[in-house]
Amino acid sequence: MEGVLAGRGVKLDDVLALGRADAHNADQPFNMAFLAQRGSAICVGVSRLHGEISRQIFQPLFPRWPPCEVPVTHITNGVHVPTWDSAGADRIWTEACGKERWRSPPGIHYERITGVSDEELWAMRGEGRRRVVRMARQRLVSQLRGRGFDPELVRDAETALDPNVLTLGFARRFTEYKRPNLLLSDRERLGRLLLNESQPIQIVVAGKAHPADLLGKEMIQQWINLAKQPVYRRRVVFLEDYDIALAQELVQGVDVWINTPRRPWEACGTSGMKVLVNGSLNCSILDGWWGEAYEPNVGWAIGDGRGEPAEETDARDAASLYEVLEAKIIPEFYNRDGEGLPCAWLRRIRNSMSKLTPLFGGARMVHDYIENVYLLLARAMRTRSRDNYAAARALNAWSRTLHSRWPSLHIGNPIIRQTDAMRHLAVPVFLGDVLASSVRVELFADAKSEFAPEVIMLHQEHAIRGATNGYIYAGSIAASRSVEDYTVRVVAHHPDAFLPTELPLIRWQR
Repeated sequence: MEGVLAGRGVKLDDVLALGRADAHNADQPFNMAFLAQRGSAICVGVSRLHGEISRQIFQPLFPRWPPCEVPVTHITNGVHVPTWDSAGADRIWTEACGKERWRSPPGIHYERITGVSDEELWAMRGEGRRRVVRMARQRLVSQLRGRGFDPELVRDAETALDPNVLTLGFARRFTEYKRPNLLLSDRERLGRLLLNESQPIQIVVAGKAHPADLLGKEMIQQWINLAKQPVYRRRVVFLEDYDIALAQELVQGVDVWINTPRRPWEACGTSGMKVLVNGSLNCSILDGWWGEAYEPNVGWAIGDGRGEPAEETDARDAASLYEVLEAKIIPEFYNRDGEGLPCAWLRRIRNSMSKLTPLFGGARMVHDYIENVYLLLARAMRTRSRDNYAAARALNAWSRTLHSRWPSLHIGNPIIRQTDAMRHLAVPVFLGDVLASSVRVELFADAKSEFAPEVIMLHQEHAIRGATNGYIYAGSIAASRSVEDYTVRVVAHHPDAFLPTELPLIRWQR
């Protein structure tokens, strides 16, 4: 390896430094994520929250930069909607929005789904529930026969679940941070919900654990043990051999999709997106995609959005899940009008289908990547590679020169003059050996209570008499925010560079 690198004029130590938080500390371990970030012009998280958390993770690579400006953006994942819709849902969507609907990003035409009648929507949901019950029975019978269970128990499996009962779906990889057993934390309370004579619930559970994940396998066994109990056999089913085919059938039929990760460990999660097209609803922790999708009229939130240690959150989130089920989900599902229709539930379905299905579909995601990442990078690559990489060579020379001259720059004390509604600021900046065209002078204020982060570019007013390469920079800020929130800073600037990714130079006045 060293020989290959040496032939290209590259030192192995320089490559290893790209994978360390502190490039100059050879004792730090090599981190592939740090290497990837330093080697990427644009770094993209897979949900808004994932972007926020990633900016904290990569903060060490950008010392002295505010976390909100660490160069990690986000494009939330989306699913290929036609893979997951049922035949009934596909018919309704086609009649309302046309055959080409999934080829375009979100638009007003998706709102036509709100014109579908209550009767049509409820018939679609009823057929989906019947199909998932029929599928669950068939799979359960096959499981029990294959394991040699008593024939009477196998016959009981043929009547498991009820196509008229509120059906919860829970399917995913079983691992500790996903907390798949959160609903099992109070067995007595869960039992009352499952066996309620007038407003019962039933649960279809599926999933796998990594072969080496002993805790994951133990959590699966807990669900299996519950489903084995005679009193719960008609209300709880655990399905083995979880795969994409089983997932397709589940997301098309369940009424509510449950997701209980420990915030903020779920980078995005897409299982809940797959139920949207079918009129199923989400009840989830405010993590991953649901943290940005949730509104009170499209589904339900578990917990309060705080991410704290497990001992503080697990009990609180479990209590919240039970409360949401008891006080909101179950009553709304069973509250029927004179025609036997759950009108409030159907309004929620319409909101979820029309607002969320296109927003978390693959067409929107691909559009975002093309417009915000791929085309931008393609244009930059064409520019830099033209004329035997002349622009890239010039940019490299600019970067090296600015980096070597950066220590000569310093900022003086600002002078502030106030009028009725504005504050006018002037600050001396002594650029030393740095060209004025290579920097921007800015005012920065971080997020604080009701205020968002602010960056205000200052303009160069005039040269300072008697100073070498010194200038007065000036600008104005609104008097509504404390002047103490703002700090003058100088950052590198080049129209063709990805900053601060490619050159994280920053100098603060204080």
